[in-house]
Amino acid sequence: MFDSKRKPDHPIQPLILNRWSPRSMSGEPIPNETIEALFEAARWAPSSYNNQPWRFLYGKKGSPHFPLFFDLLTDFNKLWCEKAALLGVIASEKIFEKTKKPSITHAFDTGAAWENLALEGNARNLVVHGMQGFDYEKARASLKIPDAFEVLAMFAVGKPAPKETLPEDLLKRETPSTRKKVSEITFEGHWK
Repeated sequence: MFDSKRKPDHPIQPLILNRWSPRSMSGEPIPNETIEALFEAARWAPSSYNNQPWRFLYGKKGSPHFPLFFDLLTDFNKLWCEKAALLGVIASEKIFEKTKKPSITHAFDTGAAWENLALEGNARNLVVHGMQGFDYEKARASLKIPDAFEVLAMFAVGKPAPKETLPEDLLKRETPSTRKKVSEITFEGHWK
Protein backbone atom coordinates (compact mmCIF):
# COMPACT_ATOMS: atom_id res chain seq x y z
CA MET A 1 0.00 0.00 0.00
CA PHE A 2 3.04 2.29 -0.04
CA ASP A 3 2.67 5.56 -1.95
CA SER A 4 5.73 7.44 -3.21
CA LYS A 5 4.53 10.82 -1.88
CA ARG A 6 4.83 9.47 1.66
CA LYS A 7 8.47 10.08 2.45
CA PRO A 8 9.60 10.46 6.04
CA ASP A 9 12.12 13.13 6.93
CA HIS A 10 13.58 10.72 9.50
CA PRO A 11 13.77 6.90 9.28
CA ILE A 12 10.75 5.13 10.82
CA GLN A 13 9.25 1.66 10.68
CA PRO A 14 7.51 0.90 7.35
CA LEU A 15 4.44 -0.38 9.24
CA ILE A 16 3.88 3.15 10.55
CA LEU A 17 4.66 4.95 7.29
CA ASN A 18 2.49 2.66 5.18
CA ARG A 19 -0.59 2.83 7.42
CA TRP A 20 -3.30 4.97 5.85
CA SER A 21 -7.08 5.04 5.65
CA PRO A 22 -8.36 3.95 2.26
CA ARG A 23 -12.09 3.58 1.59
CA SER A 24 -12.21 1.03 -1.20
CA MET A 25 -13.31 -2.36 0.16
CA SER A 26 -14.43 -5.55 -1.58
CA GLY A 27 -17.41 -6.49 0.61
CA GLU A 28 -15.87 -9.90 1.36
CA PRO A 29 -16.19 -11.25 4.92
CA ILE A 30 -13.24 -11.34 7.30
CA PRO A 31 -12.67 -14.54 9.31
CA ASN A 32 -13.53 -14.38 13.01
CA GLU A 33 -9.91 -15.24 13.86
CA THR A 34 -8.76 -12.10 12.06
CA ILE A 35 -11.36 -9.95 13.81
CA GLU A 36 -10.27 -11.35 17.16
CA ALA A 37 -6.63 -10.60 16.31
CA LEU A 38 -7.49 -6.94 15.63
CA PHE A 39 -9.06 -6.62 19.06
CA GLU A 40 -6.21 -8.59 20.63
CA ALA A 41 -3.79 -5.99 19.26
CA ALA A 42 -5.95 -3.22 20.74
CA ARG A 43 -5.97 -5.05 24.07
CA TRP A 44 -2.20 -4.66 24.46
CA ALA A 45 -2.12 -0.88 24.21
CA PRO A 46 -0.61 1.10 27.10
CA SER A 47 -2.92 2.97 29.45
CA SER A 48 -2.65 5.10 32.55
CA TYR A 49 -2.50 2.84 35.63
CA ASN A 50 -3.33 -0.03 33.24
CA ASN A 51 -6.97 1.10 33.36
CA GLN A 52 -7.76 -0.04 29.79
CA PRO A 53 -10.74 2.30 29.32
CA TRP A 54 -11.43 1.33 25.69
CA ARG A 55 -14.49 -0.55 24.51
CA PHE A 56 -15.12 -1.67 20.94
CA LEU A 57 -18.64 -2.48 19.76
CA TYR A 58 -19.04 -3.92 16.27
CA GLY A 59 -21.28 -5.54 13.72
CA LYS A 60 -20.15 -7.89 10.94
CA LYS A 61 -21.62 -7.59 7.45
CA GLY A 62 -24.47 -10.06 7.10
CA SER A 63 -25.19 -10.14 10.83
CA PRO A 64 -28.31 -8.63 12.38
CA HIS A 65 -26.01 -6.05 14.05
CA PHE A 66 -24.52 -4.54 10.86
CA PRO A 67 -27.57 -2.42 9.91
CA LEU A 68 -27.60 -0.92 13.41
CA PHE A 69 -24.05 0.40 12.89
CA PHE A 70 -24.60 1.33 9.23
CA ASP A 71 -27.60 3.47 10.17
CA LEU A 72 -25.40 5.60 12.45
CA LEU A 73 -23.28 6.83 9.52
CA THR A 74 -23.59 10.09 7.61
CA ASP A 75 -24.76 9.74 4.02
CA PHE A 76 -21.22 10.42 2.78
CA ASN A 77 -19.78 7.53 4.80
CA LYS A 78 -22.63 5.22 3.79
CA LEU A 79 -21.41 5.56 0.18
CA TRP A 80 -18.30 3.55 0.86
CA CYS A 81 -19.02 1.73 4.14
CA GLU A 82 -21.65 -0.46 2.50
CA LYS A 83 -18.77 -2.73 1.43
CA ALA A 84 -17.13 -2.91 4.86
CA ALA A 85 -16.84 -6.36 6.40
CA LEU A 86 -17.16 -4.84 9.86
CA LEU A 87 -18.32 -1.53 11.31
CA GLY A 88 -17.48 -0.53 14.84
CA VAL A 89 -17.87 2.16 17.48
CA ILE A 90 -15.13 3.09 19.95
CA ALA A 91 -16.06 4.27 23.43
CA SER A 92 -13.91 5.16 26.41
CA GLU A 93 -14.63 5.01 30.12
CA LYS A 94 -14.33 8.48 31.63
CA ILE A 95 -13.93 7.21 35.22
CA PHE A 96 -11.13 5.04 36.62
CA GLU A 97 -12.58 1.64 37.52
CA LYS A 98 -10.58 1.31 40.75
CA THR A 99 -10.78 4.81 42.21
CA LYS A 100 -14.08 5.98 40.65
CA LYS A 101 -12.38 9.36 39.97
CA PRO A 102 -12.34 11.11 36.57
CA SER A 103 -9.77 9.77 34.12
CA ILE A 104 -8.09 12.66 32.34
CA THR A 105 -6.26 10.34 29.91
CA HIS A 106 -9.09 7.98 28.93
CA ALA A 107 -9.31 9.25 25.34
CA PHE A 108 -5.51 9.31 24.98
CA ASP A 109 -5.32 5.70 26.14
CA THR A 110 -8.18 4.62 23.89
CA GLY A 111 -6.48 6.29 20.93
CA ALA A 112 -3.44 4.08 21.59
CA ALA A 113 -5.67 0.99 21.49
CA TRP A 114 -7.25 2.19 18.23
CA GLU A 115 -3.80 2.71 16.70
CA ASN A 116 -2.80 -0.84 17.65
CA LEU A 117 -5.93 -2.14 15.92
CA ALA A 118 -5.23 -0.03 12.82
CA LEU A 119 -1.60 -1.15 12.61
CA GLU A 120 -2.56 -4.81 13.04
CA GLY A 121 -5.15 -4.47 10.30
CA ASN A 122 -2.68 -2.77 7.99
CA ALA A 123 -0.12 -5.54 8.63
CA ARG A 124 -2.81 -8.03 7.57
CA ASN A 125 -3.47 -6.05 4.34
CA LEU A 126 -6.88 -4.88 5.48
CA VAL A 127 -8.55 -1.52 5.03
CA VAL A 128 -8.97 0.05 8.49
CA HIS A 129 -10.57 3.49 8.42
CA GLY A 130 -11.57 5.56 11.45
CA MET A 131 -14.19 8.29 11.17
CA GLN A 132 -16.22 10.90 12.99
CA GLY A 133 -19.01 11.08 10.41
CA PHE A 134 -21.84 9.48 12.36
CA ASP A 135 -24.56 10.31 14.88
CA TYR A 136 -22.90 10.15 18.31
CA GLU A 137 -26.10 10.41 20.36
CA LYS A 138 -27.87 7.82 18.26
CA ALA A 139 -24.87 5.52 18.75
CA ARG A 140 -25.09 5.96 22.51
CA ALA A 141 -28.82 5.24 22.56
CA SER A 142 -29.05 2.42 20.03
CA LEU A 143 -25.94 0.60 21.29
CA LYS A 144 -26.90 1.17 24.95
CA ILE A 145 -23.56 2.78 25.82
CA PRO A 146 -23.55 3.83 29.50
CA ASP A 147 -23.15 7.51 30.43
CA ALA A 148 -19.81 6.73 32.10
CA PHE A 149 -18.38 6.17 28.60
CA GLU A 150 -17.62 8.76 25.93
CA VAL A 151 -18.39 7.80 22.34
CA LEU A 152 -15.22 8.71 20.43
CA ALA A 153 -15.29 7.39 16.87
CA MET A 154 -16.48 4.79 14.39
CA PHE A 155 -14.38 2.60 12.14
CA ALA A 156 -14.74 0.36 9.12
CA VAL A 157 -12.66 -2.73 8.32
CA GLY A 158 -12.63 -4.70 5.10
CA LYS A 159 -10.59 -6.42 2.47
CA PRO A 160 -9.12 -3.99 -0.05
CA ALA A 161 -10.59 -3.53 -3.51
CA PRO A 162 -9.35 -1.56 -6.52
CA LYS A 163 -9.93 2.12 -5.96
CA GLU A 164 -11.82 2.27 -9.24
CA THR A 165 -14.75 0.56 -7.52
CA LEU A 166 -15.46 3.80 -5.63
CA PRO A 167 -17.78 6.56 -6.87
CA GLU A 168 -15.88 9.19 -8.88
CA ASP A 169 -15.89 11.88 -6.17
CA LEU A 170 -14.37 9.40 -3.69
CA LEU A 171 -11.91 8.05 -6.24
CA LYS A 172 -10.05 11.38 -6.19
CA ARG A 173 -9.50 11.07 -2.42
CA GLU A 174 -8.22 7.47 -2.50
CA THR A 175 -4.55 8.18 -1.95
CA PRO A 176 -2.35 8.28 1.15
CA SER A 177 -2.05 11.75 2.62
CA THR A 178 1.10 13.57 3.60
CA ARG A 179 1.82 14.93 7.07
CA LYS A 180 2.98 18.18 8.65
CA LYS A 181 6.70 18.53 9.29
CA VAL A 182 8.01 17.43 12.68
CA SER A 183 9.00 21.05 13.33
CA GLU A 184 5.33 22.08 13.01
CA ILE A 185 4.09 19.64 15.66
CA THR A 186 6.91 19.51 18.22
CA PHE A 187 8.65 22.17 20.28
CA GLU A 188 11.63 21.74 22.56
CA GLY A 189 10.81 23.83 25.57
CA HIS A 190 7.95 26.33 25.41
CA TRP A 191 5.29 26.59 22.71
CA LYS A 192 6.52 28.33 19.56
